[in-house]
Amino acid sequence: MKQLPFEFCERMKSLLGDDYDKFIAALNGTPIKAYRVNTDKISLKDFEKINVFGNEKIPYVDNGFYLNYDKVGLHPYHHAGLIYVQEPAAMAPAECIDIKPDWKILDMCAAPGGKSTQIKNKLGANGVLVSNEIIPSRCKILTGNIERLGLENCVTTCMDTSRLASKFESTFDMIMVDAPCSGEGMFRKDDVAISEWSVQNVKMCAERQADILENAAKALKNGGYIVYATCTFSLDENEMVVDNFLSSHPEFELVSVKQSVADSTADGICFYGCKTENINLCRRFYPHIASGEGQFMAVLHNTEEAVPYTKTSGGKTQKIPSLVFDFLDKTLTAYKKENVALYGDNVVYFTPDFYVPDGAFSCGVTIGEIKKNYIQPHHQFFMAMGKHFKNKVELSPTDEKIQKYLHGEEIEVDCQNGWGVVTVEGHSLGGIKAVNGTAKNHYPKGLRM
Repeated sequence: MKQLPFEFCERMKSLLGDDYDKFIAALNGTPIKAYRVNTDKISLKDFEKINVFGNEKIPYVDNGFYLNYDKVGLHPYHHAGLIYVQEPAAMAPAECIDIKPDWKILDMCAAPGGKSTQIKNKLGANGVLVSNEIIPSRCKILTGNIERLGLENCVTTCMDTSRLASKFESTFDMIMVDAPCSGEGMFRKDDVAISEWSVQNVKMCAERQADILENAAKALKNGGYIVYATCTFSLDENEMVVDNFLSSHPEFELVSVKQSVADSTADGICFYGCKTENINLCRRFYPHIASGEGQFMAVLHNTEEAVPYTKTSGGKTQKIPSLVFDFLDKTLTAYKKENVALYGDNVVYFTPDFYVPDGAFSCGVTIGEIKKNYIQPHHQFFMAMGKHFKNKVELSPTDEKIQKYLHGEEIEVDCQNGWGVVTVEGHSLGGIKAVNGTAKNHYPKGLRM
């Protein structure tokens, strides 16, 4: 039996009543694992033909499955970005509303990237995702996951939310606020969360969450949606934060989530002094009700008249050296010339219809860095645009060359000299430079097995 804080138990008894014993029993059970198929890289139909990870569907996630595979991170399909391992309850917030493919979306507290990558799978070629994380080391992990999945039209930023709101005022159709919290919902799988819990920490988290929501409101367009989520059970951090926000923002309303999410969750809880009549529309994900850990979510809709996105002027456009296009023409079968731009020291591939201010951690797909007279390709270029490479080394997941490649070794190849990609089942694992039948390995050292 887990040694849970006494005050936490008393609070949960008051919330759950007769269901408390079922909750405690679930909390002492085995954590549930799951994964999502990265549909930006492979269709569900094609994935079914190669799936080795488990095929039991998560009822509220079209591309989500419960995981039944050990050491999934070592599999070539994982290295190729075909799947993302994520706790099933954590998938629910991104399923609360129907996301339109052309939306501009901000994930405000995004690391390690589960909800961001899930959201991006719902966006089309004209949609844009900005993923923010205030802690630099975690922002690097977030960016790495976006790179591994080969996602386009993503921006990562490393800012506090007030600075973020000032740079992107009234910009987004939807904002995901997966707010830092006391972590009660993680108690089943994380003993550290238990040891760090206190009523004082709960109160502190609630204050921080209120500030983050205020900044989200500034960055949201009229007519847009905020999905507020936590992985905790406390009223202080959940319904009370939502109620206080709605009390001071009459332009917002609390709205229903999609039925598939509602069917796997419990109603929000009305507390003494609550001013929001329909607070029950908030949703609570409990481990004794559905397969997963703890999660809270609420959808806040700005009811003011919607306005279309207008690109802010980015100043003078930098001229792109001709060697960039020479490199792309030699390397790729197809690309959009208008999407090639300079950001910082890098050549990037990104939609021209969205202005990214200075200071982003990454912008779009990093093609590479301009050296004296050549382009040094970036790993993200191979992962996101591998399907367009002229030079491909096609391997099966059981080919010994794949293991050699993922270990950072050179492999023998039968392809033209120059830059290329190693693929598994047609999906890019990473880059090589072929020289007279030998592939020089360009798989990043930090990702090697």
